[in-house]
Amino acid sequence: MNLIKSTSTYSFFVLISRILGYLRDVLIAIYLGSSPIADAFFVAFRIPNTFRRLFSEGTFNSAFVPSYMSELDKGKENAKKFANNVFNFLALSLLFLVLLIEIFMPAFVFLIAPGFSDSGEKLETTISLTRITFPFLIFVSLSSFFGAILNSFNKFAVASAAPIILNIFLILTLLFSNYLNDVLVYYLSYAVTIAGIVQLLFLIFFTRKYYFPKFSFKIRFDKKLKFFFKKLIPSIFSSGVTQINILIGTIIASFQASAVSYLYYADRIYQINLAIAGIAIGTVLLPNLSKYVEQNNLKKIKFIQNKSLELSLFLCLPATFALLISSEQITSALFGYGSFDYSSVKNSSKALFYFAYGLPAFALIKVFSSYIFARHNTKVPFIISIYSVTINVCISLYFFSDIGFIIIPIATTISSWFNAIILFGYLIKKKYFVLDSTLSFSIFKIIFSSIITSFLFYQLIRYFNDLLIYESQYKLLTIILIIFLTFIIYMLISILTKAFKMSDIKLKY
Repeated sequence: MNLIKSTSTYSFFVLISRILGYLRDVLIAIYLGSSPIADAFFVAFRIPNTFRRLFSEGTFNSAFVPSYMSELDKGKENAKKFANNVFNFLALSLLFLVLLIEIFMPAFVFLIAPGFSDSGEKLETTISLTRITFPFLIFVSLSSFFGAILNSFNKFAVASAAPIILNIFLILTLLFSNYLNDVLVYYLSYAVTIAGIVQLLFLIFFTRKYYFPKFSFKIRFDKKLKFFFKKLIPSIFSSGVTQINILIGTIIASFQASAVSYLYYADRIYQINLAIAGIAIGTVLLPNLSKYVEQNNLKKIKFIQNKSLELSLFLCLPATFALLISSEQITSALFGYGSFDYSSVKNSSKALFYFAYGLPAFALIKVFSSYIFARHNTKVPFIISIYSVTINVCISLYFFSDIGFIIIPIATTISSWFNAIILFGYLIKKKYFVLDSTLSFSIFKIIFSSIITSFLFYQLIRYFNDLLIYESQYKLLTIILIIFLTFIIYMLISILTKAFKMSDIKLKY
């Protein structure tokens, strides 16, 4: 496997999905803005979307791939039986869970958006919309199962392309917004669930060469299945800790008008880089890292871990500086249209600014967790995540009444850095991660290249400031050109400083 090539393949489709997701969100911003109905839809959409991220963005992989790879080493028949057992148990469990939540939806919505209880109409709308979107959980979770099988065979393109389907369905719905008016959010909610069904069928079709499901109510609760699900629950919590922190932030933000919308738009922006710098790398390295751990190939383990950390920092550091320098200009250029007024831009950009401080931590959590998951250990990241979430909740609740929604990205950033540092300390202590002699120097070169590039980016933002103001018709085109030019500059500087070496593209891991 070539880490850079595989990451590039995965990242390409993720980027396409994020671009379509951006187009979707621009249309939502234009037609819904940060209104009460927008808050209701975002809460209804946040629940299945959070589960999508929890399951599809490496979390299910973390528990499934190492176990499946172990069975695959014993033979295809063993792997097939194990996969069938997991599929059937997962399908029945999800069906029961969704039915249960659908019955008790009013109580469930009150738990995730308690601040909506002051507005009866807003609460009722949220309950109705969540009832429509919640079945998406079944389809997206099972999609993650088939994606994990493809990833086990180092096939990353299809699984990373699958989320594009959801964005296409939502965009097509939004294009008919003029005809739907007040019922637009209901059609959007139906589109979410229908997209989930299509996505699942799409993945089953491409996975059939390696595995085709055989549904049965007879499930063998053998040691392998018990061991897998014993790993899965902690894995969901630990690998998805950033998403859990954001979900908690949404719950707390529901007490402030429009705060859910502000956080949603800020989240959408920094998630673009996180998907590439953290999720893509963590997902791509896990199958081969699991294989090398099984083989006890220490040389390969050290090599792939050091290179993945280097690549993650190479991708996330310049993005972090860019968001800190121009959070308002980027937010305005991406979403400042229609109902999303200047006040909404200011508030979302403030949230984005503080989320940006945590972006390297968000990415490192994904990468460091993969080093531990490859060793069939989900317990330690789970325990660390418990502390991280507790810190997040305590800070958010203590300061929310004084500071408002802006404490949520601050608390998420602080708790995430705590998580990343403790994970790193554990890896060093257990000798799961050994620093390569060249890694420290490589990181220094990446930081140096990022700082020089960021200074030039700042000058470009200042020079074209008149074209980036809220009222400008050319702000989107201007920010795209500036970012593209900055990326070219960053690559040239990185090649000169050898922070990025062309020879790395051909390296096999």
